Amino acid sequence: MSKNVSTGLKDKPYFCRFQILYSERRCPMQPVAPTNAYAVKYYPEAVQRWEREGNFFYFYTQDVVLEIKVISNHIVRFRYSPDGRFQRDFSYAINPEFRESVTRLDCSEDATYIRIFTEQLQIQIDRQHLLVSVLNQEGQLINQDEKGFHWQHYQQKGGKIVYCSKYIQQDECFYGLGDKPTDFQLRGKRLENFGMDRYGYGWNVDPLYKNIPFYYGLHHGIGYGIFLDNTFRTFFDFGQERADVCSFWAHGGEMCYYFIYGPSLIDVAARYTQLTGTPDLPPLWSLGYHQSRWSYYPASRVKEIAQEFRKRKIPCDVIHLDIDYMDGFRCFTFHPEGFPDPAGLMRELADMGFKVVAIIDPGIKVDPNYFVYREGIAGDYFCKRGDGAWMEGDVWPGRCVFPDFTNPKVRTWWSRLCKHLTDAGIRGVWNDMNEPAVFEIGTFPDDVRHDYDGDPCSHRKAHNVYGHLMSKATAEGISRYLMPKRPFVITRSCYAGAQRWTSVWTGDNTASWEHLFIAAIQCLRLSISGISFAGSDIGGFIGEPTPELYVRWLQMATFHVFMRTHSASNETNFHQEPWAFGEKNEFIARKFIKLRYRLLPYFYTTFWQYSTYGYPMLRPTVFADQHDVNTYNRADEFMLGDHLLISPVHAAGIKTKTVYLPAGEWYNFWNDELVQGKQSIEVRTPLTEIPVFVRAGAIIPQFPQMEYVPEQLQFQEMILDAYFTHGVQETMLYEDAGDGYGYRDGQYRVVCFTLQGKSDHLQISRTCTGSFKPFYQQYRLICHGLPFNATQYEVDGQVYAIAHSHAGRTKKVLKITIPADFQEIIIR
Repeated sequence: MSKNVSTGLKDKPYFCRFQILYSERRCPMQPVAPTNAYAVKYYPEAVQRWEREGNFFYFYTQDVVLEIKVISNHIVRFRYSPDGRFQRDFSYAINPEFRESVTRLDCSEDATYIRIFTEQLQIQIDRQHLLVSVLNQEGQLINQDEKGFHWQHYQQKGGKIVYCSKYIQQDECFYGLGDKPTDFQLRGKRLENFGMDRYGYGWNVDPLYKNIPFYYGLHHGIGYGIFLDNTFRTFFDFGQERADVCSFWAHGGEMCYYFIYGPSLIDVAARYTQLTGTPDLPPLWSLGYHQSRWSYYPASRVKEIAQEFRKRKIPCDVIHLDIDYMDGFRCFTFHPEGFPDPAGLMRELADMGFKVVAIIDPGIKVDPNYFVYREGIAGDYFCKRGDGAWMEGDVWPGRCVFPDFTNPKVRTWWSRLCKHLTDAGIRGVWNDMNEPAVFEIGTFPDDVRHDYDGDPCSHRKAHNVYGHLMSKATAEGISRYLMPKRPFVITRSCYAGAQRWTSVWTGDNTASWEHLFIAAIQCLRLSISGISFAGSDIGGFIGEPTPELYVRWLQMATFHVFMRTHSASNETNFHQEPWAFGEKNEFIARKFIKLRYRLLPYFYTTFWQYSTYGYPMLRPTVFADQHDVNTYNRADEFMLGDHLLISPVHAAGIKTKTVYLPAGEWYNFWNDELVQGKQSIEVRTPLTEIPVFVRAGAIIPQFPQMEYVPEQLQFQEMILDAYFTHGVQETMLYEDAGDGYGYRDGQYRVVCFTLQGKSDHLQISRTCTGSFKPFYQQYRLICHGLPFNATQYEVDGQVYAIAHSHAGRTKKVLKITIPADFQEIIIR
């Protein structure tokens, strides 16, 4: 529902990429100079009247209308119109299938305030200045307007710059905003959303590729989120200009933001992700290891890489093809000499267990003999300048035109073009250069026009969603033509909500220790910003990593959701495959990639939780205990799902590392040492390990060793690593075929393991729902940390003696085989 009211009143050689982009200045993050510094800012006057229509509330001043929409007991939307007339109620971010639910909605008023009550919140509107405060039902202040909504006329560009400022509460912390390469805690920062191609970016460089205008606030143990749904250039100031004020603004459009209440941060994350959309389950193979390079060329080289993985028994599922597989960088083509038989190549690779992902850019070469260009001209599918000329710019093919992905007809056309790739056997598409990036000028000029799904606009409004909608069109196409297989899409640029159809990576990073740390921050920040399916180019895209750097990066990426090595090594003879750094380092790389494959059931279950409930897969420790101030500023550790904590090694040559463990008990993954949480500990960090801890009480499911994800998961035994605790802990295991859409029709299984430990016994019970029947018939149960000497175990009433062969690497470890359909096991 919306309401309009009025108060009456030629081909480029390789070197061009480096020549152009290396010359870009790497500027530190700096405050943005105010636009129209001398323009007058306007503020609302007193509320003259208000009205309610269902879950909508309207507040009228002389010029301004505030629309408050109560979406759920925890989510409220605020829209302001400074001239009494709202724009079309339309969003590229909000999940169209999101269901509103309000169980209680009341209102009251007095001489000072108008109040709206949900089951969880009080929204308080000050009559005198239209200022908003949000409190919980206990009356604790969560969020409060300072100057609140205000605006100024944008003299140079047209329209209005819309602002909102709020008080920063005592000791308040801020998180979020996607791929920002800066401190994880954002207090004192000013940041910008305007997607840019940032080749070799560094610490504090802003803006980058992605545009996620969503942040968290945390104070007094209470967590909330604010999502500014505005696709213009947006800014966020977390107390840099004024230490006690948080403000956000946009260079056009409406002030439209969602307030999302927790009070737990992880529930804020889940509600935001549900609001903007959760993803379908990915193909299981996409959670395996990916290998890429700019470029593997020709086809014979691609096969050599694949054969080398299998020869060396290093697990790998995916090989990526960078731009050289194309004919003169023309999208949806294959090089006639380098890749003369793409379908044959894909069949050969498939026989070895490999899938192929191919890159596609938005720039379409100006070439009358090129079918994509001809079709686009005939259909009027390309962007135009303000005076009607085509938007032309140089990218890899030379002079290019660019599809207007904000036009649904263009998205449908682009989707159909994907058939040229899927017919050749391509199983995934990698969207790059879609900020959009244009050589020499950076991106599109402001006067470029867009359809914007029937609401024509300039590039100022469409810039931040250009790559977002390109990846959406790509996903729709490969989904259709790969059916019944699941698609895999990855994009460099996007807007909020892109997690519904795509994964992401962090762009053109460098082979440096700084960038290893940046990658850790970015993937964690992206995860809590709705996009868990994220990763970085292992070892760095630019430059040559030392063996130690590569190993440490790969170790970290073992626990990131998207795991890919990628490098810009075509200008040298340098190679960045796992065996490129000598036998010792190859051994370590193999060890960790094998660990990744063993942990795939845990990853897949965690992805299911993300897909079903919206919980981020990577989580900062503040999400594990938001009442522990020691977690507030930490990003050295992260949680993967419910039960694993990882602390990457970010510096060369270190032998130990300080790790902070949240509350509870934790087992060192490598030696089973049990450690109490809520403290910092020193952990050894030999090159063969990074600190990994398992929550006490967890049961970690593992696959037997595999070199790739097979079409059918026909192994005989699933491994369960159970970690003793005094008390009760639940662990979920989600299972389905790993591809296809049978899970939508009930062909899945959710197993709940409940572990209960006491001083003299361990009990594990198992319940399950769903109709999927896995191939395996037994579990290999490995119990860690038993505080007693086990002499027998009982499976569904049948008692068995503990044999010497059941002992593990220490007396506290027990290994037994039990039926996969057990209901209860008791070890005494």
